[in-house]
Amino acid sequence: MKSQALSIMTALLLAFNAQAAIKSQKLDYKSNGITMEGYLVYDAEKKKQKRPAVIIVHDWMGLGPFTKEKADKLAKEGYVAFAVDVYGKGQRPKNNDEAAKFAEKYKNDRKLFRDRLKAAYTALLSVDAVNGKKIFVMGYCFGGTGALELARSGVPLLGTVSFHGGLSSPTPEDAKNIKGPVLVLHGAEDPNVPPAEVAAFKEEMKNGHVSYEFIEYPGAVHAFTNPLAGNDKSKGVAYNREADRESWEAFEAFLKQQLTE
Repeated sequence: MKSQALSIMTALLLAFNAQAAIKSQKLDYKSNGITMEGYLVYDAEKKKQKRPAVIIVHDWMGLGPFTKEKADKLAKEGYVAFAVDVYGKGQRPKNNDEAAKFAEKYKNDRKLFRDRLKAAYTALLSVDAVNGKKIFVMGYCFGGTGALELARSGVPLLGTVSFHGGLSSPTPEDAKNIKGPVLVLHGAEDPNVPPAEVAAFKEEMKNGHVSYEFIEYPGAVHAFTNPLAGNDKSKGVAYNREADRESWEAFEAFLKQQLTE
């Protein structure tokens, strides 16, 4: 009994220490004089070790619990994770109507969108624990569009991943600037990204000579990774547990593949 109790206590202590090593903090940075407030998380016990980093771009609701949860998960796996802020410090939509207006501003001004994301990229490079040659970007919905825009801007990235993101580009010729491969994880029935937009994106990647993989999940619509999206597919947004699981596995396999090549 004493041996069993000791084993349990040891396991709990190890779990506590592993959790305690994960450090999260707010990280302020500026873009054209505007202050942004990102969320940085990493394993503090490895602070002297340079590690791969993942930039996470939020959905149209802005930086919040969903994005931070993904950052925490990646930090526990050994990455430096940086959930960025596109809208600016204190700028958060209160509802979907406001979120649509916030997102539209950046979709209509891709230069501004890229400027905000490049500022986050630069801020991440200043973090001691980050290996600047091993930076990925990923994003959800609006953030998926953002991840692709950062890649199109030409910054050095090891890879780019979009989860149910918008794929359109007013400057498809910018695909030639993309460094590293691209992975798109897409709901096959997503009404927000119609077949014509998918076809145009694939043509963009082809013409830009970009190495990319496009994975479609049958039965999945927009926002399929977010449980808060509900389960009514007729609304065009709905959570899909299987697609969520499979897309995360594909994402992690993509990261590992780029790191071993």
